Amino acid sequence: MKPTVKPAMPNFSSGPCTKRPGYQLENLKSAPLGRSHRGSLGKARLKKSIDETKRILNIPVDYHVGIVPASDTGAMEMALWSLLGPRGVDVFYWESFGKEWATDIEKQLKLSNVRTFMADYGKLPDFKQADFKNDVIFTWNGTTGGVKVPNGDWIPDNREGLTICDATSAVYAMEIPWKKIDVATFSWQKVLGGEAAHGMLILSPRAVQRLETYTPPWPMPKIFRMTKKGQLNKDIFEGSTINTPSMLCNEDYLDALSWADSIGGLPGLIERSQANLSVFEKFVETHSWIHFLAETKDIRSNTSVCFTVDLTPDQVKALVKLLEKENAAYDCGAYRDAPPGLRFWCGATVEKADIEKLLPWLEWAYEEVKK
Repeated sequence: MKPTVKPAMPNFSSGPCTKRPGYQLENLKSAPLGRSHRGSLGKARLKKSIDETKRILNIPVDYHVGIVPASDTGAMEMALWSLLGPRGVDVFYWESFGKEWATDIEKQLKLSNVRTFMADYGKLPDFKQADFKNDVIFTWNGTTGGVKVPNGDWIPDNREGLTICDATSAVYAMEIPWKKIDVATFSWQKVLGGEAAHGMLILSPRAVQRLETYTPPWPMPKIFRMTKKGQLNKDIFEGSTINTPSMLCNEDYLDALSWADSIGGLPGLIERSQANLSVFEKFVETHSWIHFLAETKDIRSNTSVCFTVDLTPDQVKALVKLLEKENAAYDCGAYRDAPPGLRFWCGATVEKADIEKLLPWLEWAYEEVKK
């Protein structure tokens, strides 16, 4: 029978992700709008975002955290264009965004000593093939494939090259072993449901050393430059952004960080995300027509949870449209380059009760479109 109870918040997009429970625009009324971001007030609010990020994520004190342009993509491009070149590069990818980094390195930077290791959607490449004399590039969580790196045990402490990690769907939802990561990037629009256009760039002391001892042979646009006279431009990591940030978006991020604190910080965020995933796990166990795209449980993402279903591609599209028409679930179709299927965001800003209310609709919609 057609269900009658719908999710209170049917937003299941994997980016921008749904806002935190209880979110109201009124919470942003203290944003210093119409004021210079380089003035004392604006800079202090940006610095607070940096400091709170380091505190909540337990980032080592000697790491640098900066707010940079163009979301996670901008942060990753800054890292690739600024740091790569002096060593060989190993790129590991298993979904579309990881593949983009490999393409940029080979086709745009035109580096010659590059090795790529790929796996099909739902699987991970063999990280044992990594040569840590090289720089190693990977995503922590494949947003379009629903597959995550289970841990950082494969990364040695005595590596010679840098590890550069796109962690945008993992930060605030998974434990990140920071000492294994030399460069990490993420965006506000993912796990905490912030607003887009701003990226976060995290640098280890080893990454800073590379910046201060290596000058890329290619021209560097202004928004990529992280050094002045051969030294790290520390202003970027103390609240003085390269370009003009949105103080409204920054206030939105601070609101999300405050909410994260209220539910127990990082452990609370991870617990909520895992609980959301567990609801889907129980559903899949009892319904033979839906399957996790991730090959094994240990690599199954708890944020961008991807499924295949026993339907034709056209039927899958019809199912997604039907869920949206009924206001039961928005933006839950698989990414355009991924296998046909479904993708539901399960980060901490999603309420477990909304997933529980969604599932009868998912079952009903499946039965409707397969007729």
